[in-house]
Amino acid sequence: MSKFPPAAQPLIDFQPTQSFFIGIDSDGCAFDVMELKQKECFTPVTIRAWGLQPISKYARETAEWVNLYSKWRGANRWPNLVKVFDLLAERPEVKARGIKLPEGKTLKAFLTSGYSLSEPGLKDYIAAGHGDEELWHALDWTRGIDALVAETVRGVPPFPMVRESLQKLKDKADMIVVSVTASETLRREWGEHDLAQYVAVIAGQDMGAKRQHLEWAAKGKYPDDRVIVIGDAPGDRDSAHAVGALFYPIIPGVEERSWQRFYDEASDRFLNGAYAGAYEAALIAEFERVLSDTPPWES
Repeated sequence: MSKFPPAAQPLIDFQPTQSFFIGIDSDGCAFDVMELKQKECFTPVTIRAWGLQPISKYARETAEWVNLYSKWRGANRWPNLVKVFDLLAERPEVKARGIKLPEGKTLKAFLTSGYSLSEPGLKDYIAAGHGDEELWHALDWTRGIDALVAETVRGVPPFPMVRESLQKLKDKADMIVVSVTASETLRREWGEHDLAQYVAVIAGQDMGAKRQHLEWAAKGKYPDDRVIVIGDAPGDRDSAHAVGALFYPIIPGVEERSWQRFYDEASDRFLNGAYAGAYEAALIAEFERVLSDTPPWES
């Protein structure tokens, strides 16, 4: 395997044109599509594809909590699928039904294999001699999700003040999309709403993890305090801090207010060198109070 997936070459080749860099997450951050995708696409396909119909009530509750309301919100679909399986296996209500759950054993091996956690990465992993029934099943699962997303998610505009923020910063900062959504979906959504013109690269799951997107596109090309990630999930925060970048949270449930604050205040602080420190810490503390690592059924 190469050090980075071939699809990531635009990130490797990217060169600064401005003094500042902004990485922007897409689902649930720039676009109000998280609930729609998870509740209408991801969860129904997961229940159907993995034979969870006998425990659909608990599967739905578990999947929606992991993907929307927990600290795993916004993470890559593959580790989150395994997290759902693991949580379901622990639930007394599920044990009482006596159904056989997916083990996730070969999926867990894929997660730690070093291959891109995407459909192309899984296909390469299978082609390298790791194919079994569970992995072929997983391939059908991810394709089913993407097909239903393409059919379902249409006409959902960006949050208010996203476009205005991009317009405000277009001549001051280089901007890219940093996401674990499928790149084809990202290109469709950003193109549909004429936002692609503001970003230099649209990086999805086939181009690596978010931390890798930032490493390849920004690390060493800009001073750390001139790089910021805008995101709505703990994984966005962790990816930013892993490369020494700043983080601006779009807080779930108050996304409009978060974008308004970014446009009115935080973006200027970033450009003026007054963002890092107490100001950033206060925003992150507010953000971290929203998401939990304890499922509500365990409370």
